[in-house]
Amino acid sequence: MAVSLRIPEEVKKRVARLARARDLTPHAFMLEAIREKVEAEEARASFHAAAKQRLARMKRSGTGIPADEVFEYFRKRAAGRVTERPRARRIA
Repeated sequence: MAVSLRIPEEVKKRVARLARARDLTPHAFMLEAIREKVEAEEARASFHAAAKQRLARMKRSGTGIPADEVFEYFRKRAAGRVTERPRARRIA
């Protein structure tokens, strides 16, 4: 599949400068940038799909962990304190 992009002159210059600094051709630099963006968007989509599934499961089961308990758990962990993980329970 052939693709043609119209790239503003200022962006072309920036790409060329950055590509030279990495000993790449501008074409290789742009392909790498596109590949990285595609991978990031795929990861984002996967994250959102997993979150939707987990939310649906939480709604079906009626169980969860209140956010304030989750945040407190992480604050303690970040401070280096060993603490018990909060447990999911029925939430009204």
